Amino acid sequence: MNKEEAEKANPVDAKEAERQSHYSNQPKFGRGGPSKLRQQFSRGMTYFLVVAASLLFYFALLRLTNLSEGVWAVVGVLKPVIYGCVIAYLLNPLVKQIDRRLVPILQKKMSKPERAEKVSRAVGIIVALVLLLVIIVSLCNLLIPELYSSIRNLVITLPRQLNDLVSDLSEIKLDDSTTSTLVKTGLKEGTDMLLNWLRTDLMGQANELMSNLTVGVLNILSEVFNAIIGIIISIYILFSKELFVRQSKKCVYAVLSARHANMVLHLTTKSHEIFGGFVIGKLIDSAIIGVLCFIGLSILKMPYSLLVSVIVGVTNVIPFFGPYIGAVPSTILIMLDTPIKGVYFIIFILLLQQFDGNILGPKILGNSTGLSAFWVIVAILLGGGLFGFVGMIMGVPTFAVLYYIVQMLVNNHLERKNLPTGSEYYDTMSYVDDAGNYYHSEETLDI
Repeated sequence: MNKEEAEKANPVDAKEAERQSHYSNQPKFGRGGPSKLRQQFSRGMTYFLVVAASLLFYFALLRLTNLSEGVWAVVGVLKPVIYGCVIAYLLNPLVKQIDRRLVPILQKKMSKPERAEKVSRAVGIIVALVLLLVIIVSLCNLLIPELYSSIRNLVITLPRQLNDLVSDLSEIKLDDSTTSTLVKTGLKEGTDMLLNWLRTDLMGQANELMSNLTVGVLNILSEVFNAIIGIIISIYILFSKELFVRQSKKCVYAVLSARHANMVLHLTTKSHEIFGGFVIGKLIDSAIIGVLCFIGLSILKMPYSLLVSVIVGVTNVIPFFGPYIGAVPSTILIMLDTPIKGVYFIIFILLLQQFDGNILGPKILGNSTGLSAFWVIVAILLGGGLFGFVGMIMGVPTFAVLYYIVQMLVNNHLERKNLPTGSEYYDTMSYVDDAGNYYHSEETLDI
């Protein structure tokens, strides 16, 4: 019995079935075109939204301090989620490598490909988390006792070393010339200022530090608790990362036009490429430099070897200025113990940084940012001035993304004008005439 025969046999049931099927399907939004009334309403709504947005922006500027406090309060609440995203981002390359190698093997042994992918993902996450925990526990077991011993010896011996330095400076004998008198006066004023700082400012800062020690311990415990929750959140992120990517992509195409959505997705991919290559590469590079520094200082029998290696390794994460930031306090610490070893340390750290800058760094990082040395310095100064230590690290990849966007916009405008996009075409021998034609003086002379 076909549809027409069914309608003739029972017309009421046929109409009811048609109505239910009609409402079960999702209707399409919109009609053939907006009416004149709707067009006028849309134009008036646009004016209203522009005025409302302007007023909101004005009042937001007036309440900028309150808004920033509210933003930081939200960031404080969402710290475990932020930690989870960062941990998942750092572990994701290892998980991807395990998936790439393990999924083909499991698919040959399992009937369902989906099950093979889930098992591979679980194995990858477990291996990544175990490796992360092993690194953390090993570093704590190696670093904390040595750091405690180094800092304890430093606190005990530093006052005596400073007093010996002041005594040595005071006992320097010079002739009675005018220059010698100025040097003696300068040394006396300098030693008096140093002693005054040791007796007043340093002791006051030490007392303030001890009084804030309880608050600092509570803050550290709070951050550790947030990090533990972040590790748990990172597991869910790594398990569902493809779902999150698909949902984000779906929302981008839903909100924006196809052209703008493709541009946003392209910039997202490029940002991931820049940030991933720089951050992960810089962490690996700094870890290697820290280990090499510890090995070198141990061979040279330098004091505070582990403490200095940690300082050098951590500050090496900062591009360009990092080696100098770590070398200055490390040199002072070693010179207070043995001045000649401080000179040896300066020579060693210069050689180590030359190896890092010319051999190790380019091998690991390559040209991940695409920035020249000038723009790297600008990015570090700007990021550090606005956001401190984190800004000095993340300022370079962030500036690299902005630099790429500006470069893409400039090249697009040049292509529209039928002009070359390479910077090498705009030397002192080239020019563009009023009609918009590109010329090079050497080409003109040849003609």
